This record gives sequence, C-alpha cells and structure tokens, in this order.
Amino acid sequence: MKPAVLTAALTGPVATKADNPVLPTTPEEIASEAASAWESGASVVHVHLRDDTGRPTADLKVARRVVALIGDRCPALIQLSTGVGLDVPFSERARLVESRPAMATLNVCSMSFASGEFRNPPEEVRHLAARMGELGVKPELEIYDTGHLDAAMQLYADGLLQDPLQFSLVLGVRGGMSATPSNLAYLADRIPDGAAWQVIGIGRSNLSMTGMGLAMGANARTGLEDTLFVKKGQPAAGNGQLVRRLARVSEALDRPVADVEKAKRQLGLA
Repeated sequence: MKPAVLTAALTGPVATKADNPVLPTTPEEIASEAASAWESGASVVHVHLRDDTGRPTADLKVARRVVALIGDRCPALIQLSTGVGLDVPFSERARLVESRPAMATLNVCSMSFASGEFRNPPEEVRHLAARMGELGVKPELEIYDTGHLDAAMQLYADGLLQDPLQFSLVLGVRGGMSATPSNLAYLADRIPDGAAWQVIGIGRSNLSMTGMGLAMGANARTGLEDTLFVKKGQPAAGNGQLVRRLARVSEALDRPVADVEKAKRQLGLA
C-alpha cells in the first residue's frame, strides 16, 4: 500500500483552552503546533483561525499571518479551513482562499452540526469551487454524509473540480454519519477511482476510525480539533503526541508515513 499521508487538525472551531490548555489559538501558538506536528510525522496541517479573544475568525489578515508563520517554522502543506465557525457568514469564510494556501476545505452541503447549523448554500459553494480553481487552491471535500458525496460528484461533473479529487470522510459528528465500521465501509466503497481520501474520526472514535482507514489504504487525520484526549481521562499534551500515536499505528500496518514531497504527489499538488 502507498505511504500514509497524515494530517494534523491543530485547533478547530469549538474547543477552548478551558477544555485543554495546550489548544493553540494565537498565530504563534498555531505555527508552533504545526511545526511539532510536522516533526512528529504530519505532512499536512489543517488550520482554523482564532481572533484575539480565542473566537473563530475569517479575518484575512490573520490567515495570511498564520500561513506565513507556519511557512517560516516548517515545510508542512497548509490546508486552511473555510468552515471557520457556525456563526461566521459563508461570504466571509470563502474569502480565506485569497490567502492562497496549498489546500482549503470545501464543504459542499448544509447540515445540522451538533446543536448548531452549518450553512453552505449550493450556489455559493459553486462560486467558491470556481474561485479555488482560479487560484490553484486544492479543495479538500469534507463528506459528513452520503448525500455530500453525491453533491461533490455533481460539482465534478459540472467541471468545477479537477482530478485528482481529495475527500475527507468525517464520522462521528452529531448531524452527520455516526462513527461505525459499516458507515466507513459504505462511504469508502463509493470513492471514485484515482481520488485521494482520508478518514477523520471525531472524539472517542478518532483512533478506531483512523486505524480502520489506514488498514483500508486511506490517509488519516488526527489532532486537537478531532480529539482532546490521548486516552480516556488523559488530555493530549499537544498535536505532536496525537500524530506520533497515529504514525505508530500506520507503521504497524506496514504503511510508512509520507513526507511532504510524497504527500504532494499523492494529493495532486506536485
């Protein structure tokens, strides 16, 4: 099987330092955690932004500063989240791609998300997909349910997405697909040939879902966005610790961890 591309989701839009004091929120903290994750085996860092109060933000100045700081600290590929936070308007979130990261998320459908609503209006999603193509920003297609995959493939059929497609199967968010082996197998079976795909398990399902994904030949994501704990009752000491744990699983499955250059080739960024 191919080397495994590991992604570290450094911060996320929900948790705070009250949940885990090591959660990075400032640009400097995010860049430091990106470097730690890269040193531990992550070739991709998935980045959410926070303002001075620790709240999710789509401030383009903050985005450019974070992208620059990460680039100064390590060569990891930057995947900027346009999800930002449930209270941030789509138009503000979409502007983040103007900072021209290597990749950015493209959430193709609206959905219930825990106790909130994650709004991704179809026509605005199409405009964002087109703009990402113009800027050369690779879309990371986040799939929370079966219909999301259908919507992504319609964008592809309409010429708004280019090969190789890149999917993230997200399991365990309340409002999306639950984190079960059967759900993972069903989604994985529908991934088109030639696409890159990774598995994301939320909360207590993080290790089990990513481990299954690695065994199936997928890439995998971990980090403080996905789980604040390294084991039950033990908070993670940082993103690096979570990446090292996932790297050990990958290597035990005879999946060497991909470096940045190999990740570029697998993800169509070379």
